[in-house]
Amino acid sequence: MQAATPHKLSHNLSGEWEEFSFPAVFERERHSSGAERVAFGVPGGDVEVIRSLLRCIDAPIDLLYVLHTPRGEGLPGRYQSPPLPLESVLGFLSKYAAYLRADARHDLWVHSSGSNATIVFDRHNRGRAYGPVDCFIEALSSLGFVSGSLPGIPAHVHHYRAEYDAVASNVLSEYSWRRSDLWPEDEQ
Repeated sequence: MQAATPHKLSHNLSGEWEEFSFPAVFERERHSSGAERVAFGVPGGDVEVIRSLLRCIDAPIDLLYVLHTPRGEGLPGRYQSPPLPLESVLGFLSKYAAYLRADARHDLWVHSSGSNATIVFDRHNRGRAYGPVDCFIEALSSLGFVSGSLPGIPAHVHHYRAEYDAVASNVLSEYSWRRSDLWPEDEQ
């Protein structure tokens, strides 16, 4: 029997806990602020989806690592990176891909001031992208995503995996992060 790939969300299906994964669907939305955005699921938490969206924005890029459920690696908080070149962000996503996919203790935001764009990858494997919406939709479509309605998230459990504790510590050592307190909407 093949071991299941670690994942950050499980839901109960017919008495068995199984991975919850979104289909490759996106929808164009209007945020309460009036700004247009694209909402999408990230099937299996695959960071390649986020990497593909990065082609739509310009460097420098700021990462915001929102650590809402630490397991001893640091204080809960919003950790903002210094401005980074695209290559550094792509390297970060590659280096920590398994952790970002399999552990729900965090959300990750990517922001480009130059493009006036923000990409959010949350603990539920949902994404939202603000800014060049048409480019984001094109990038998602090139990955096989289709326009539709995102399903709701069923009753679920988050996984905070002990095997990623050292990796989570490494994330906090990756840059000279500037930490601030969590916002009320960040807290679990």
